[in-house]
Amino acid sequence: QVQLVESGGGLVQPGGSLRLSCAASGFTFSAFAMYWYRQTPGQEREWVATISSGGASTNYNDSVKGRFTISRNNARNLLYLQMNSLKAEDTAVYYCYGANYWGQGTQVTVSL
Repeated sequence: QVQLVESGGGLVQPGGSLRLSCAASGFTFSAFAMYWYRQTPGQEREWVATISSGGASTNYNDSVKGRFTISRNNARNLLYLQMNSLKAEDTAVYYCYGANYWGQGTQVTVSL
């Protein structure tokens, strides 16, 4: 069955960095564009970034442009989100999405 498993979340101070990973299985990972979303309590899930199936094309929400980088390793079925210069407003549960499936999410908290 399809599985998307995020990891790498945690507590970080403002200005710090984290790298999220999403391990994919159960489908042909290299055939699908992949996405990162995030959600805070009481808010709708927000799109963060997209990467094309081959990895050549990326797009970002304006709120993270220049700070976050989405990438993928199709040989290892892994999706990444490198997050730098983190701000308190980046605090959220981060989800990977692809092939019409969601991961379970990983919590990112940016606080002193």
